[in-house]
Amino acid sequence: MSYPVITSCPVCSQKLKVTKLQCSHCHTTIENDFELSSWATLTSEQLHFIEIFLKSRGNIKEVEKELGISYPTVRGKLNDVISALGYTEKKEMKSKTEEKQVISMLEKGEITADEALRLLKDE
Repeated sequence: MSYPVITSCPVCSQKLKVTKLQCSHCHTTIENDFELSSWATLTSEQLHFIEIFLKSRGNIKEVEKELGISYPTVRGKLNDVISALGYTEKKEMKSKTEEKQVISMLEKGEITADEALRLLKDE
């Protein structure tokens, strides 16, 4: 039986490092300081979200349907994953393209007026 890799210390909550790798076939062991991928630090919920997002080819409407959540919730989860991977969110003025995209979604009935307002204010 194998277990998922833990990435933080159960005692002090600091980041753990991998120091030993072993072949399950011949038992060759390699010891050194190895870095874990930033993907290894994501929660199972975040990994599930990414799986659904990729399966939907980034189509937020499909992600909404699959997970039964609203557009702003999908965006929030996506922003959480982006932050967890170490990328910072830029709080810049909305570009005209982004504003047009929100208005288009509103016109198509993909989001409510309240969701459109939240998107225009939050992004």
